[in-house]
Amino acid sequence: MGHQELPAWAQRIRRERELRGWSQVEAVRAMAAHADEALPDRTHILRRWKAWEAGEHKPDDRYQSLIARTFGTAKHAMFPTGGRRHSHAELLAATGMDTLEVIGRIRASDLDGATLDALRITVDRLCSEYAYVPSEQLVVEGREWLGRVAELRNGRLTLAQHREVLTLAGWLALLVGCVEYDAGDQLNAEATRRAAFSLGREAGNGEIQGWAHEMRAWFALTSGDYRGAITAAQAGAEVAKGHGVAVQLAAQEAKAWARLGDRRQVGVTLDRGVKILNALPYPDNVAHHFVVDPSKWDFYAMDCYRILGEDAMAQNLAEEVLRATNDRAPMRRAEARITLGVVAARAGELEQAVGQGRRALTDGAKRSVPSLLMCSAELAAILRQRFAGEGTTRDYLDQLRALGST
Repeated sequence: MGHQELPAWAQRIRRERELRGWSQVEAVRAMAAHADEALPDRTHILRRWKAWEAGEHKPDDRYQSLIARTFGTAKHAMFPTGGRRHSHAELLAATGMDTLEVIGRIRASDLDGATLDALRITVDRLCSEYAYVPSEQLVVEGREWLGRVAELRNGRLTLAQHREVLTLAGWLALLVGCVEYDAGDQLNAEATRRAAFSLGREAGNGEIQGWAHEMRAWFALTSGDYRGAITAAQAGAEVAKGHGVAVQLAAQEAKAWARLGDRRQVGVTLDRGVKILNALPYPDNVAHHFVVDPSKWDFYAMDCYRILGEDAMAQNLAEEVLRATNDRAPMRRAEARITLGVVAARAGELEQAVGQGRRALTDGAKRSVPSLLMCSAELAAILRQRFAGEGTTRDYLDQLRALGST
């Protein structure tokens, strides 16, 4: 079996080992050091390791966790599992209603169990479309559904129905706030985020409150308020224990520590995040924006390594992100390309650096302007420092300024 024909997980094991300059014997020794209990004889484990890298036998669940721990990442980032997504077809199959009938029932205040199920599926669908539906389209539909659900609060509801309506409105408010911020509408995004937090608090939903704090951390990070991002992430962690958002809160905190140049805190925070992630069950719907996709851990760590100047690690993770994603994860792919551009620029490869930077700005219809500008500014700073007089640099900076003006 040729190297290119190996399963993705086998190639990943080999790449991670080679990146660290380990022999297979050294990798086995490192894995044993990370184990909570004694492993079988080293010779036996070495045979297993060779078989894993050759793609002959996939590690079982125990060894998947241990291999991931050895390389400082999440199990499902190295060994992905497929997830399902909700859709219009699922709405019809699960409830017997299409979207128009659901809207009709809401207007008639006919809030029975089937209608609530239909609303849940609709909210899940909208949140699952975040990554690829253009912001101007999604924000309109999100606001319309938020208005419809909010109107239900004025009807006669049981206590359980009232809490469910608050929860659904909270998820929609989070979604709308994210899309508003992507489009550069920062004032409305912050107001919507606050509304989502209030809805989550009124519903007693710590997960929604945690995501509202995560949004605050994201807003602060992309505006350069790194201490504010850390404060928001830590506040969110207090209310989000046991929920997946705790992973993303740790990621945002680590990104902020990286930008403050604190390597020790980056390591501590990433380690905390990956431990939380590995303890969570694999989600049913990884496309949902407010569900932490385990494969995104590479994306989070990539950002930190790029900022800290760990170019080999950052490049490896950027390539993993591009291998693991498709056009329905355009922002992850864009930031991975910027990372490759930064690494190339530091190595003196101007054409490759600008080529990756341009692809990040132009590939895909969906993009978060604040996040894209934050990462692109890092590449721009290196180009100004090292290639200020080059026409290629000037052209790229002009393109970046045009994006900022929007």
